[in-house]
Amino acid sequence: MYYDLNPKISKMYARMGPRATYGSSMYTALKENEDFLLLSADLGKACGLDRLKAEFPNQFINCGIAEQNMVAFASGLAREGETVFASSFAPFLSMRASEHVRMNLGYMNEPVVLVAAGSGLSLGFLGNSHFGLEDVSVMRAIPGMTVICPADAGSIPKFIKAAAELKKPVYMRLVGVPGSPIAYEEDYNLEIGKINKVLSKGNDVAIIASGSSVAQSIIASRELEKASISVSVFDCHTIKPLDKNRLQKIFNTFRILITVEEHTLIGGLYSAISEYKNYENFTNKLVGIGIKDTWVKTGSYDFMIKDCGLDGDSIAKRIQAEIKN
Repeated sequence: MYYDLNPKISKMYARMGPRATYGSSMYTALKENEDFLLLSADLGKACGLDRLKAEFPNQFINCGIAEQNMVAFASGLAREGETVFASSFAPFLSMRASEHVRMNLGYMNEPVVLVAAGSGLSLGFLGNSHFGLEDVSVMRAIPGMTVICPADAGSIPKFIKAAAELKKPVYMRLVGVPGSPIAYEEDYNLEIGKINKVLSKGNDVAIIASGSSVAQSIIASRELEKASISVSVFDCHTIKPLDKNRLQKIFNTFRILITVEEHTLIGGLYSAISEYKNYENFTNKLVGIGIKDTWVKTGSYDFMIKDCGLDGDSIAKRIQAEIKN
């Protein structure tokens, strides 16, 4: 498994996409660690996990389309000391199984890593029934849950390693599709619970983004630079717990802060930072860019990202408009 990034590896994973990268990374994890167990709610072909069943029959368990049972089963295995990852599509893992997650992982504090494959808008034409647009709001409300979202496919192996070592209940959402823009071409230090400064150009505007929105925010910053607007981009890959120390510095430095996320604005990154802002009585302008309180028009991933105002060009135009107001 590649933990150290360089342009070649980053591009390779970007071509594969988040779900295939996850499947490839878990193959290596099971091969290298006998106490590593992977449970799946029938996502074999969808995540490239089919070969794991044949090669690791004692470490890979397909629980079928039964996410509630899978979560309960995973928590029991974790209690026996195993390192357990359990995966399904985001809405079924975060909402269909939410009570089991709340009791078995949150209340019982079992260190299972839940992997929400195909979160955000990445399942395209499968439509709103499969989109993971409310999952952060549900998981963030559970005491003791850590909620993380890698910025790009190349970061996924680093997050798998970090999540396994955390020994806590973790919800990891995977957003983006094969060919999505790259946020990190060079290696970086990942620490769950810490915000990464991805791009530092100036102090006019701070963009705090998570998941696929990090790379789109970098694209937006290039457009804004042409308009003489200097932007710094921050990767808030850990939505819970928030990095309050870094946030305090950002609020003390920038007059305008923009959050960007492939998630509803209700209960996600924008809500989390708004709560922090209000608690600390900061008066900075805070603007949230994300999914509005409505159902999304279904189409290709690129179409939906643009239609929801989450592509780089739309983000740049929105920020320019906010600066003028």
